[in-house]
Amino acid sequence: MDPSSIMPTYKRLEVCFERGEGVWLYDTEGRRYLDALAGIAVCGLGHAHPAVTRAIQEQAARLLHTSNVYGITRQRELADRLVALSGMDNVFFGNSGAEANECAIKIARMYGHGRNIEKPSIIVMENSFHGRTLATLSATGSRKVQAGFEPLVSGFVRARFGDLEELASIARNNSSIVAVLVEPIQGESGIRMAPEGYLEGLRALCDQHGWLLMLDEVQTGNGRTGAMFAFQHTAIMPDVLTTAKGLGNGVPIGACLARGAAAGVFHAGNHGSTFGGNPLACAAAQAVLDTLVADELCANAVRMGERLMHGLRARLAGIPGVVEVRGRGLMVGIELREPCAHLVQAALEQGLLINVTSDNVIRLLPPLVIQAAEVDQIIDTLGALIAARAGGAQSAA
Repeated sequence: MDPSSIMPTYKRLEVCFERGEGVWLYDTEGRRYLDALAGIAVCGLGHAHPAVTRAIQEQAARLLHTSNVYGITRQRELADRLVALSGMDNVFFGNSGAEANECAIKIARMYGHGRNIEKPSIIVMENSFHGRTLATLSATGSRKVQAGFEPLVSGFVRARFGDLEELASIARNNSSIVAVLVEPIQGESGIRMAPEGYLEGLRALCDQHGWLLMLDEVQTGNGRTGAMFAFQHTAIMPDVLTTAKGLGNGVPIGACLARGAAAGVFHAGNHGSTFGGNPLACAAAQAVLDTLVADELCANAVRMGERLMHGLRARLAGIPGVVEVRGRGLMVGIELREPCAHLVQAALEQGLLINVTSDNVIRLLPPLVIQAAEVDQIIDTLGALIAARAGGAQSAA
């Protein structure tokens, strides 16, 4: 599908969209699709949201870019808003989730050197995903992502997601650890949920050993799980928090937030970004945050997420090959016993956009503005497809 002038880094579906409205996308032939992926958790407000459109238009008519050599009013306003919503102390703006996680890694390393640790190390998790830059793919727990890019960046210690005992063992045997980097819910590896009390346990371990607790909320942030940030379902606070995806509703922006000692690590010249925090991106992000709060979209994510998961469990009960429906808010995974990538094309043909991750997990990340009728359409379409095409011999869990 791609012309030869584009590097073949994506395996694209044979469809091209030219416009969107809310939870719907329209292809170049005029066919309508229910978007249950939202650009992989990006378009939380759906497509062509009037508040975001208006913010972009107004800002584009005034000022796009000046450089971080100067003060940027929009950036300061967005930083203040993020700090207020998260409880963190300060923010660095980049252009993507990978850049936000690079910033977090650099904070951890500088924090470690400030404690006279010569080669500071960060604990990262198996099956994690943190980005595709060289440092973030090294932190990622996927050989598929890393293959061909060796030598990888050193300074990462791998642990099992959800296993506090292993982390305690690492602490006893490795004095170079300075931080833990973890996703509250592992998205790319199949909507893998942390055990109850896991984040609280991580917080206690980090406090005990003087480590930074760094949460990658690139996918879980901005209302996706039913709270502004997933950590807010608990009573803990991170030291570093990264976000991107849903923050700009399609306009590229990433943010690394810090608190306490982590907030004072960087000084002038330690980090930077040419485009990071430019007026256009910050105007779009402000509109997103304003709308998330004013329209109570976190609460809608809770309601619609519960409807989606309960409906799928009821519809898929007893269907051979279904392992589990799991998730939080509008971040939902359907695990099957067999690989199910073929269901992406099958759903596309039925006018539904989904994706499959970890080979056998259907991932659903619909816009936070979705309503009951569209949720029920997802349930009906997927229920029929899975019943017709999923293999296996076991009943649904």
